[in-house]
Amino acid sequence: MNERRLLLFDIDGTLVTTGGAGERALKDAMEERFQVMEDFEGISLAGATDGIIARHLLAKHDLPSTPENITTLLDCYLHHLVQRLPQHVGRVLPGITDLLLALKPREDVVLALLTGNVSRGAEIKLTHHGVWHFFEFGAFADDHHDRNELGKFAQARAEERHGHQFPPESIYVIGDTPRDIACGKAIGARTVAVATGTYSRDDLLAHAPDLLFDDLTKTDDVLAALLA
Repeated sequence: MNERRLLLFDIDGTLVTTGGAGERALKDAMEERFQVMEDFEGISLAGATDGIIARHLLAKHDLPSTPENITTLLDCYLHHLVQRLPQHVGRVLPGITDLLLALKPREDVVLALLTGNVSRGAEIKLTHHGVWHFFEFGAFADDHHDRNELGKFAQARAEERHGHQFPPESIYVIGDTPRDIACGKAIGARTVAVATGTYSRDDLLAHAPDLLFDDLTKTDDVLAALLA
C-alpha cells in the first residue's frame, strides 16, 4: 500500500460555489446587526478566513473589532446563510463528486477540510450540497483567524485520530486561491491549485503550486497525481 496521504480541501471555489449566497448572507448580517449597507469594496473575500473578513468589515465601517462584535456578526451570518442557500443557484464544482467517491473508500487516504469558513458555515454549505459526509474533520476559522496557521491544526487532528504521523510531504492542500497555496507551503505540504474560483490558471501559476489543474474533472489524472 502507498504511504498514507492527508488530503485537505478548501470549500468555496474548490468543492462548491454557493452562487453568491455566502456574500449575500454577510451583507444581510451587516445590515441587521450594524445597520450598514455593505458593498465589499476594498474587502478581499477569496481565501480569507471568516474571522479576518469580519474584522475588515467592522473596521471599514469604524465599528470596534471586539470579540463580541465578531461573534455577533458571524452568528447572524450563519443564520442568514441557511436561508440564503436555497435561494441561490450554487453547485458542486465539476469533477468533485466523482473524485470524492473514488477517494473515500481508500485506506491510504484521509479526507479532511482546510478552510477559511467557520466550522458551522462549512457544515451548512457542504450539507446543503450533499458532500459534507465525505470529510472526517477539518481545520476552520474557529481555530485561528490566520489561514497560514490552519494546516497545523489539520495535521495534529489527523495524527490524533489515526495514530499515524503525516509528514509534510504526505499532506496535500487543495484550493483555488493563492492563500490556499500559501497556507500549504506554511507547513511544507504539497500544494494543489485548481482554477475553478476567481483566480485564473496564470494567477495561480505565479504562486508556484506543486500541481495545477484547470478543474478536477479528469478523475484518473487527478488520482494519479495525488497518489503518485
